[in-house]
Amino acid sequence: MDFPKISIFGLGYVGSVSAACLADRGCRVTGVDRLPEKVRQINSGRAPVKEEGLDALTTKAVKAGLLSATVDIAQAVRESEVSIICVGTPSRKNGNIDLTHLEEVCSEIGEALAEKEAFHVVVVRSTIIPGTMRKTVIPALERASGKKSETDFGVCHNPEFLREGSAIADFRNPARTVIGVTDLRSGNIVQTLYEGLPGLIARCSIEKAEMVKYADNAWHAAKTVFANEIGRLCKAEGIDSHEVMDIFCQDTKLNLSKSYLKPGFAFGGSCLPKDLRALNYKAKSLGIMTPLLDALLDSNRYQTASGLDMIVSTGKKSIGFLGYSFKAGTDDIRESPVLEIIRWLRALKFDVRLYDGNVEHAVPDITPCIVKDIDSLLGGSEVIVIGTDDPEFAAIAGKLRQEQTVIDFVRIREIEQSHANYKGIVW
Repeated sequence: MDFPKISIFGLGYVGSVSAACLADRGCRVTGVDRLPEKVRQINSGRAPVKEEGLDALTTKAVKAGLLSATVDIAQAVRESEVSIICVGTPSRKNGNIDLTHLEEVCSEIGEALAEKEAFHVVVVRSTIIPGTMRKTVIPALERASGKKSETDFGVCHNPEFLREGSAIADFRNPARTVIGVTDLRSGNIVQTLYEGLPGLIARCSIEKAEMVKYADNAWHAAKTVFANEIGRLCKAEGIDSHEVMDIFCQDTKLNLSKSYLKPGFAFGGSCLPKDLRALNYKAKSLGIMTPLLDALLDSNRYQTASGLDMIVSTGKKSIGFLGYSFKAGTDDIRESPVLEIIRWLRALKFDVRLYDGNVEHAVPDITPCIVKDIDSLLGGSEVIVIGTDDPEFAAIAGKLRQEQTVIDFVRIREIEQSHANYKGIVW
């Protein structure tokens, strides 16, 4: 396979691993760093960072003539077709991301691009918050080069998912490779770097690529804290926490799966709220700190409050709810967050109509609001709130009036794609 020539900016952990692994694939790679010592180490066949197998891979690549390093930025850009940025993006004291190094290297690459006629792709591999490519990277490159992104040069975001200690194995066997693109040509060029590797290649917008890295790391942090809080409770009760979590992890249908990981409305029902309350009470009675478990119900209440605010902020008083059980396919309304919103609206003197084909015996306080069919609800409501993803609700797309507002808690695509006045709760 004919790979594009690559320059990699920043020979720290991510840059050194990426350089050696791409060279091992057959790419001609030039590493670039401000520190002459890192450049000397690469050129002598040694890795600038400690990582299992990286020294040997670096030596092999240098001897094969596929990997070298330089401090000359202009030369590196001139002699490559793709520049990959791997500089650090540390935290500031206030927690915000520090983009100083990224802005500097973008300006330097941009200055080199000003002297280059051929199309060039700039790839950011550093971890950056959503919006950074659009608001910082592209403007810096355009200012310094005097050229236009997507026309004169391309830009992609290609976040890394390398774990220290197993980075080479992670590069060679990725779960998936994410490429955020602004134009088809650049995306195609960057994709060639990873052709043949295991796992799916996920091409998406640059904003989605920026966000997925943070979603990954936040989830990893949440899993760690969750396991530790369960561990504290287990230890206090004399239970082997590792055995508990071993059994927990055997469930790949719900526990270790995509189940419950789609953004949507608050949870409810007969199990989750009461069991969390019981677990939190138990922790407090034992004097155990479980701030993550404590926060779950608070965050859930916030999601319910957000739904209520969306409805009230429409300024309309006639509200119709499609589905008010705690989830589709059941008549269980115990601790239904939709029902909680309905009760708040009634207390605020809103005109509320309800339909749920699964619920035959509603509680008395909402019985006067129930209508027998969807058409009756649609005919008398200014705002339609979709509370569950019952299959029959998708059919209302063609029945909605243009002046009606739809607030969707579950994301019914047919309505999202067809109705102009549509609002999703977290999309």
